[in-house]
Amino acid sequence: MEKSTRVQDGAARPGTVLHVWTPEDKAFWEREGQAIAKINLWISVPSLFLAFAIWQLWSVVSVSLPQLGFRYTTDQLFWLAAAPALSGATLRIFYSFMVPLVGGRRWTAISTALLLIPAIGIGIAVQDTNTPYATMLTLALLCGFGGGNFSSSMANISFFFPKERKGSALGVNAGLGNLGVSVVQFLTPLVISVGVFGVFAGGPQVVTAQDGELSHLWMQNAAFVWVPWIALASALAWLFMNDIADAKASFAAQAAIFRRKHNWLMCILYLGTFGSFIGFAAGFPLLIKSQFPDVNPLAYAWLGPLVGALIRPVGGWMADNLGGARVTLANFFVMILAVLGVLYFLPKDAGGLALPFGPAAGSFAGFFVMFLLLFLTTGIGNGSTFRMIPVIFMNLKLGECGDSEAERARAAREGNTEGAAALGFAGALGAYGGFFIPKSYGSSISITGGPELALWMFAAFYLACIAITWWHYARKGAAMPC
Repeated sequence: MEKSTRVQDGAARPGTVLHVWTPEDKAFWEREGQAIAKINLWISVPSLFLAFAIWQLWSVVSVSLPQLGFRYTTDQLFWLAAAPALSGATLRIFYSFMVPLVGGRRWTAISTALLLIPAIGIGIAVQDTNTPYATMLTLALLCGFGGGNFSSSMANISFFFPKERKGSALGVNAGLGNLGVSVVQFLTPLVISVGVFGVFAGGPQVVTAQDGELSHLWMQNAAFVWVPWIALASALAWLFMNDIADAKASFAAQAAIFRRKHNWLMCILYLGTFGSFIGFAAGFPLLIKSQFPDVNPLAYAWLGPLVGALIRPVGGWMADNLGGARVTLANFFVMILAVLGVLYFLPKDAGGLALPFGPAAGSFAGFFVMFLLLFLTTGIGNGSTFRMIPVIFMNLKLGECGDSEAERARAAREGNTEGAAALGFAGALGAYGGFFIPKSYGSSISITGGPELALWMFAAFYLACIAITWWHYARKGAAMPC
């Protein structure tokens, strides 16, 4: 029998169902709601951090496979880097609706525990160079469990905070969770260099450098290092988070978002922000390797996701104070300028699609700085767009209800439910950027000899996002200013 409590009858206990949850009531929020919300947020953050780490594990493992003796083509390596995003984005569609169906506490614990499957599987598979490519691709697809977690995590946290705090809370959850992308890219080269688990994780792999010198790597550590932390986070979520009774809703109630045009418009904008973040993160190491072969990509690639993740809470805070639409609009302008900067500093050996000016041999320093700017803007845009979504759906429901207190309370609950579903669904479609961006690089290089075609397409897409943001949300007289 699930434990339950009425919050106003005393302090909520860990693991309980909250039958009364009214964060828009300022007295309730100050008295006890804020403390409960923070507990759930600070358990959600490490769970989401681990999800992102597993989701992006192949962005670094795929780069190292050739030196271990795995004979995969460049296109196959790009597929391994992109496949987790494809499965993760698809799982997000289903995860978007799980919190109201199952409960935030239970689903956070279950979905975090599922990360153990790809973590243990990859740790075993990389120790044998005879592992079939199909097995590796399957494990890459299973890493999508980590990608799916984002939608349910953000939907769950959105229920706990009042409207004026949602941008900051969601920014913290997503921003610190996104750090898993950077940390996995930074930590992997360190943990694979030593046998930190001794005989329990298997022996090292012998690697021959270009100069003939032999060295040892424990590539399995890249996956095994996350296993104990995943188990701990899952247990903490089960024991100390809360479910909210008012957050319960059928799929039909949540599916109302599919009739809202703003759901689809915000999906496009979020594809431009988060889709860019996760896609650039997944493809950055291989893009560096293909364009600047003398540069070690793992020494630099982790810095981009780090910048994007750390700035995301700032994007939420800016949106809370300046308006989400205004911040999002300005952000897309800067993203276009950053893409043009990347094009300027690329090597000019790919034919007519390269800019006709700029250093002929390219400049890694300039290329890297422009990509850091891109990651910065993706982080700010992630925060600002995710602040826009719950505000839009709350305002839609309040605008449809009467003036009585009971009707407005019902509208607020329904607005929260639809807003949470829209957050999750936008996160689902946005995650497809993690597949399309690396594959766009690979296709562009195959067709034209360089990544320029893909970059021009990204710039054109950001221009479309500017038009959508300005017309629907930012201009004077917009249908839904936010």
